[in-house]
Amino acid sequence: MQPEQTIYEELGVPHVINATGTKTRIGGSRIRPQAVDAMSRASEAFVRLSDLQARASELITDVTGADAGYVASGASSALALGAAACIAGDDLGAMARLPDTDGVADKIVMPRTHRTGYDHALRAVGATIVDVGTNDKHLGTGSRNVEPWEIEAAIGEDTAAVAYVEKSYTNPPLDVVCDIAHDHGVPVVVDAAAELPPVSNLAAFVEMGADLVAFSGGKAIRGPQTTGILAGREDLVASAAAQHLDMHAAEQVWEPPRELVNPDRLGGVPRQGIGRAMKVGKEELAGLIRALELFVEEDHEALAAEWLERAEAIAADLDAVAGFETSITADDKVAVAPEVVVSVDADLAGVSATDVVGGLRREEPRVFVGADALPAGEFTVNPMCLTDDEADYAVERIVAQAEG
Repeated sequence: MQPEQTIYEELGVPHVINATGTKTRIGGSRIRPQAVDAMSRASEAFVRLSDLQARASELITDVTGADAGYVASGASSALALGAAACIAGDDLGAMARLPDTDGVADKIVMPRTHRTGYDHALRAVGATIVDVGTNDKHLGTGSRNVEPWEIEAAIGEDTAAVAYVEKSYTNPPLDVVCDIAHDHGVPVVVDAAAELPPVSNLAAFVEMGADLVAFSGGKAIRGPQTTGILAGREDLVASAAAQHLDMHAAEQVWEPPRELVNPDRLGGVPRQGIGRAMKVGKEELAGLIRALELFVEEDHEALAAEWLERAEAIAADLDAVAGFETSITADDKVAVAPEVVVSVDADLAGVSATDVVGGLRREEPRVFVGADALPAGEFTVNPMCLTDDEADYAVERIVAQAEG
């Protein structure tokens, strides 16, 4: 059954059947209709953005247990603002100079096995990453990748923060890293962009001691795709806000919401900060606030059951294809939804996993399945962003690729 035409066909480009999950490169997740409505209504009137950010901060505080919160233009932006806050603090001169960090601590210590392309967000504001540890475990030498003492040994007078990427398998444990950093008066910034659900993770990393945590607003929360959440220490969130908001104001009438930015502590009006290029509109702010409220209220057990049922149906259909063997990921895997892993025996199937994935992406509409394990002859199907009709269509097209 051919899917219905979308606005993208009207614009002259093929749309995508999303069987790979909340990938930003194909639009993230489906924004909640209520968030779309909030954005539409927000577009009809004006608001002081700092007031709206202050309201968002209240909500983020409620759901995370953090001192304060802030809405950025994505999790990457939240990490950049967090790093800028750790480097500049309340120093207006340092804020104005970033990414020039002369005269201020600018080193961010990070376990080597936590390094990813996304750490560009930290480096973009002027930070220099000091990576510690090895890749011994991945190379099979029997040693652990990073020992706690290595993180402690790397912290010095020029250290602005310790960065940590949260996954179920990352080590050392976050609470151990936080204890080490705090013993030296250094904050910990956590990248938890894709670590929702469960809802409990909104508060878990703050409870473990993290000073700043970044979440995506456009994945499982299903808010606007260009939003992210920064939650953490009040002074660091205030610095992030001061470096992000439009501060082009006459000092005599500059009265930002004190629950977000304390002008007395700053001692003056900040110039346009390094976060100015990452601004968030009133529509995105309203949409994220509404989406976060709904995410917290959602029946996540029912949602997980729906995803599992869809995954099981997909797996059963694909298991019938010659040369295909399927399994469903366990709860302890990286993905927040159960994924169907399809192993392709190219000799039996007559096509390789790469042939299938590449062929699907060249169709109209395009069909995107997970491609991270192609070297192992596998692709994945994630039910999270599929309707039942779309799941049926994706399976139909996968089978068609296999049957030539």
